[in-house]
Amino acid sequence: MSFAPFDWIDAEARRRAAAGLVRTLRPRDAEPELLDLASNDYLGLTRHPEVTASAAAAAHRWGAGATGSRLVTGSTALHAELERELAAFCGFEAALVLSSGYAANLAALTALSGRGSLIVSDAGNHASIVDGCRLSRAETAVVPHADPDAVAKAFGAHDGRALAVTDSVFSVDGDAAPLPALAEVCRSANAALLVDDAHGL
Repeated sequence: MSFAPFDWIDAEARRRAAAGLVRTLRPRDAEPELLDLASNDYLGLTRHPEVTASAAAAAHRWGAGATGSRLVTGSTALHAELERELAAFCGFEAALVLSSGYAANLAALTALSGRGSLIVSDAGNHASIVDGCRLSRAETAVVPHADPDAVAKAFGAHDGRALAVTDSVFSVDGDAAPLPALAEVCRSANAALLVDDAHGL
């Protein structure tokens, strides 16, 4: 009898194909002819002449990579400058730049919670928030979309550290979270409110 510990992958691939859930890579050209409405380049800045010239100049001066994690050798004067400018732009005391919005949600949720904590997460939250909740090791309650009363109810069933997490503008439907009502619920419950403002900003 042969041992095939990964046969389940083929079975899962067949199931996904039968359900019409298979996606394939479609490499784009450097200068695509079509208008792109599916990327994260919301403002179309990736090809802006000032942006590409600045990126080229930075690569010539600083090299093609960070050379390590931010704590070891990967933090540059450019990172510090960007963080100062972002904090000033947003009107906050400080900012921290991560390599992606996905990494930012993982970092924030794992740092601000943990075992014994409760995270109350909107059902419409981005996948990076869902993964951050899973990695946090906190108890997670997923509540109906944009429902401050459900958030309050989840807080009421927990005794200890708690936070609510939501997108400010939801990426699939484009609707806005009821932030003033959520903030009031969190104040009443002595809980934190974490807002992913990627799409709002």
